Amino acid sequence: MVFNSYFFILLFLPLTFFGYFMINRASHTGGKVWLIATSLWFYGYFNPFYLPIMIGSILFNYLAGKLIIKKHQISYRKGLLSLAIIANLGILFYYKYFDFFVENVNQIFKTNFVLHHLLLPLAISFFTFKQIAYLVDCYRDEVLTYTLIDYTLFVIFFPQLIVGPILLHDDLIPQFLDQAKKRINYENVAKGLLAFSFGLAKKVILADTFGRAVDWGYGNVGALDSTSALLIMLFYTFQIYFDFSGYCDMAIGLGLLFNIEITKNFDSPYRALSVTDFWKRWHITLTRFFRRYLYIPLGGNRKGKARMYLNFFLVFLVSGLWHGANFTFLLWGAIHGIFFVFTRMFQKQIDRIYPAINWFFTFLFVNVTWIYFRADSVGQANYLIKKILEFDFKPISYDLKVIFYLPEAIMANRLMIPAVFSDYQIYLWLMTAFSLFAVLFMKNISERLKAFKPSALTAWVTAFLLIWGIISFSEVATFIYVGF
Repeated sequence: MVFNSYFFILLFLPLTFFGYFMINRASHTGGKVWLIATSLWFYGYFNPFYLPIMIGSILFNYLAGKLIIKKHQISYRKGLLSLAIIANLGILFYYKYFDFFVENVNQIFKTNFVLHHLLLPLAISFFTFKQIAYLVDCYRDEVLTYTLIDYTLFVIFFPQLIVGPILLHDDLIPQFLDQAKKRINYENVAKGLLAFSFGLAKKVILADTFGRAVDWGYGNVGALDSTSALLIMLFYTFQIYFDFSGYCDMAIGLGLLFNIEITKNFDSPYRALSVTDFWKRWHITLTRFFRRYLYIPLGGNRKGKARMYLNFFLVFLVSGLWHGANFTFLLWGAIHGIFFVFTRMFQKQIDRIYPAINWFFTFLFVNVTWIYFRADSVGQANYLIKKILEFDFKPISYDLKVIFYLPEAIMANRLMIPAVFSDYQIYLWLMTAFSLFAVLFMKNISERLKAFKPSALTAWVTAFLLIWGIISFSEVATFIYVGF
C-alpha cells in the first residue's frame, strides 16, 4: 500500500486512526495490537507473500535479542550477536544480491549458474538495518526489556515501514509506552495533516512530474542533445529529493496523528556548502546508522587519520551497495566517499572559499553523481555525461516540454490569455524555477512544524495541498526508495 492512493487516504488511514484511539480508551495494549494488525495489512496489501518473511524476521530478532541480553559471558553474547547479524545479512544478500552476484560470476568465470529472479520483499533493507541496530544495542546493554508487542510495533509501525526513516528502538518504543499519548491531540492532528499535505504535494505534483520527464530522458538517451541531457540531470535531482523527502514528510505527519514523533531525515540538503555538509542533511537516519554501527566499530577516528579516511570510504562504499545490486550504486558510493575524504582533508581551505562558490560546486557534484545513481548501467551514465559535455545545445524537445503541461496548467491556461502560455516550455521553466527556489529558500517541514501556530491560513494551505494532491492521483506511483 502506498500513501498516495485513494484507498490509503479514504479508507485505511481513517479506519486505523479512529480504531486506534477508540480501542485505546479501553486498553493501551489493545491499541498497540490494532496498530500492528493494520500495519501488517498495510505491508501485505500488494503481496501477502511478504508477510511470512517480515513476521519471521521479527520473531527471530526478538528472540536473538533476548538471548543476547540474558547471556552473561561476553564470548557467548558476542557469538550470538555475530550469528544473528550473519543471519540477517544472509537473508538480505539472498533476496537483494544473489542474482547480481551469480550474474557477475557467470560473466567473469564463463560459468552458467542459474539466476533465481527473486522478488525483493518490500522494505527488507530498512527493517533489516533497524533490527541489526537493535541487536547491537542489546549487546551493548543499551536496551530495556521490551515486550514482543512493543518490539513488533517498533519494526512494523506503518508510517516508517516501507521507506524509513531508519528509526532505532529508543526513537519509538518509549513513545509507544507513554500513557499520555493515548488520547487524540488536536494540535498534533493539525501538525500531522500539514506535514502530510506538504509531503503529498511534493510527491504527486513535483516528484512524479519530474519522474515522467526523467523516464522519458533515460528511455531516449541516444536521442538527447546537450540541452535535454542537462535538464534530465537536473530533473532527477529534483525528483529524488521531492520523492524521498515527500515520503518522510508524510511519515512525520502520519506519526503525529498517532502522537508519535518520527525522526527528521532531511534538513534542506541542497543548501549544502560541501559534500560533508550534504551528508549531514541528506538521509540523516542512514548516516546515523552507518556512523554508529559501522564507522565507529571499524575504529572511527581512533586509529589515526589514514585509517579514519579509509573508514569513511568503506562506509560510503557499503552505503552504495545498500542502495542496490548494481555497479552504478557502488560507483556512486565510491565517488561520494572519495570526495567526502577529500573535503575532510582540506576542510579549512574549503571554508575560506566564498559560500556561493562552494554551494555551486557542491550542487553540481550532487547532480552529476545522481546520474550514476539513476542510470541502468555505468555505460549509460557515462554516455549521458558525454552528451552534456558535447555542448550541442538545441531547443527543448516537444516530447519533454509537453510532460509539464499538467491538467492544472490546462485549467489555468483557459482562465488567461491563451497566447501567453501557448508554448509548453513555460510550464517546464516555471516548475523548474519553483523547485530550485523551494529547495534553497523555502522552509522545510521541520522548520514549519517548529514554528507552527494554528490559524485559518495554515488550515487553508493544508486543505488546499491535500485536495490538490488527491485530485492529482493518476496512477499508483511508487516511491523511488521502495526499490532499495
